[in-house]
Formats: sequence, structure tokens, C-alpha cells
Amino acid sequence: MKIKVGLLYGGKSAEHQVSLQTALAVIKALDTNKFDIHPIYISDKGEWFRGPKLTEPAASPAELQFSQNGTAVSPVALNQDLFPAKADETNEQIDVVFPLLHGPNGEDGTVQGMLELLNLPYVGNGVLASAAGMDKVIMKNLFAQAGLEQANYVSYIKSEWKKAPEEAYDKVEQKLGYPCFVKPANLGSSVGISKCKDRASLEKAFAEAFNYDRKIIIEEGIIGREIEIGVIGNDEPICSVVGEVAPKKEFYDYKAKYEDGDTDMMIPAQVTEEEYELIKELAIKSFKAIDGSGLVRADFFLTEDGRALINEVNTMPGFTPYSMFPLLWKHTGVEYPELIGRLVELALERHEGKQQIKHTF
Repeated sequence: MKIKVGLLYGGKSAEHQVSLQTALAVIKALDTNKFDIHPIYISDKGEWFRGPKLTEPAASPAELQFSQNGTAVSPVALNQDLFPAKADETNEQIDVVFPLLHGPNGEDGTVQGMLELLNLPYVGNGVLASAAGMDKVIMKNLFAQAGLEQANYVSYIKSEWKKAPEEAYDKVEQKLGYPCFVKPANLGSSVGISKCKDRASLEKAFAEAFNYDRKIIIEEGIIGREIEIGVIGNDEPICSVVGEVAPKKEFYDYKAKYEDGDTDMMIPAQVTEEEYELIKELAIKSFKAIDGSGLVRADFFLTEDGRALINEVNTMPGFTPYSMFPLLWKHTGVEYPELIGRLVELALERHEGKQQIKHTF
């Protein structure tokens, strides 16, 4: 019997378009002999639409946006209309949800919490790991508690900065120096990130990052190679080969990632066996530090003296066939369709384990 997969994509996020590209790629790769595909689109205004079951891949992201011809669903009707407890004439019951959402309102634990309340299996990280992985400040605090070496950082919320902006700039210069990176705390795909070399660029970067979040993080610049590794699993995670990102610009920004391709990705990266074993060990340690499940991409800085500093983990990394995470697994021997299938299996395995937990005493 086929597994009915609900693909959840779009979202009220600055990464809405990235999510559409991811959904298109996954739909094309899913084995229709094993899976029935049920698209569920969230508009950039936060409206939910369930489209018809797909019998063939969509040709473009526009075909996956059901705002015009789909059925809008109110929040109170999400369970009944989007995820019915049993099939009816219009909607089939979904066996597992695959959230292909990037950024806030999707990758941050909000949607995962809803799926938990509906008791539905879903691919990827749970509420805690998703929320911690989205908030760079909380994530780095957890890494520090786990003893993972990382760049120095400071953080601010918008109200603190507005009360004493000059004090904030002074603190960054005293604790971190230049160059440094200013980032929204709860966003990915390099949206709103700036590299700062002086006070003028720092002031501009604060204002830019606060356009996207109420909280920002400022990190010291680290001289080192940008190394990334894929992790999949639940209680016993495993790692892929490592890859290296070599931007031709100042840093790996949104345009380099998604528009002009102005970045070299080297897979596998040229590292020693000792460096690879260290990165694997630290990647699994970071996965467990946030209580990860399903998948993460762990990003490191590898210095000339062989130190590996954790930069971040991404709980729903870019997932097109040309994104780093699937390419890492391809070079490890796991092709894109197989990777998707494994993640669905891990979701069902985790859900089955949860059903054994007692909820009465």
C-alpha cells in the first residue's frame, strides 16, 4: 500500500520562494509507486490551501500555489480539512507530513507543535530542536553548554538597541572587533546578514537585521574554511562526507546561494582523516545538543591549526538536488529519492516510538 505524504510548503516567511523550489524538487523525486503526494500550500500571508493529489510532477512553482483554485482552510478547520482522521469523498487521510518550510512560521517549531497536537507523523526535527535550531542565540547557548567550540558572539533585542545604540556598537567592538557578522537571530538562507568592517557598516547592519527579527546576533569573524556535513537519524545518527563552501564574494549570501551561483562547492572536501573524524564527532554532538531527529546540516569553520568551530546547525537545510545537504548524501552513496524515502521512514519510526509513551497515571 502506498504511503500518503502531505507535502507542506510555502509559508509566511522571507524564505517562501526557497520553500517552493524545494517542494518542486521533492515532488519530482518522489517515487509515485511508493508514495501518494498531497500538496499543502501556505501562502506568504499565512493562508492554508490543500491542493488535489498530484498524479504527475508540477512543471513550475506557480502550479503549486493554490491560492486561486485551491480550497482555503481556516485555522479551526485544519485538522478536519487538511489532515482528516479518516478519508472522505474529497480528502484522503495523510500518513506522514513532510514540512518543506524554511525560516519562521515553519522551521521554528510552530508547525511541528501543531502536528504534535494532531498526533501526525512528520519528517524532521521536533518542536524543541526546530525552535532551538531556528534561534541562533539559543542554539549557540546550547552549544556552549555542550562544550562545543565556537566563535565569540553577543546578541541584542530591538528595544535594548534603540535605548542605547552607541553602547551596543561599543560592546561589539570591544568583545568581537572587526570583521564581524550581524544576523537576524531567527532566519536562514543568509537573509538580512551583513559583514561589517567598521562602525559605519556596523550601524547599517544592525538596522538591516532588525528589519527581519526583533533579536539579532553578532559574531566575530573567523579565519577558516567553511565545512558542512549532513546528519540523518533519530537516536543513532550517521554522517555524510564533508563538503566545503568557497564563496567568490565576501561571504555566502542569499544571492550567491540562490541566484547567481557565484560559489564553489567542493564535495568531498579535502580534509585529513583526523579532521573528518573530528567533524563527524562534533556534528553528532551538536545534533544531540538540540535533541535533533531526522536531519540537520552542521556547519563548521576549520582553522589552519586543525580546530573545528561549530557555526550552526540547520534543521531544514536547502533540499533541492543541487543543495549542499542532498549533494553530501549523494557523494556518500545515497541518491536524492532514496534520501527522501529514508527521512520518511525515520519520521514513521519516531512517531511509532512516541505512541508507546503513557499519557495517564
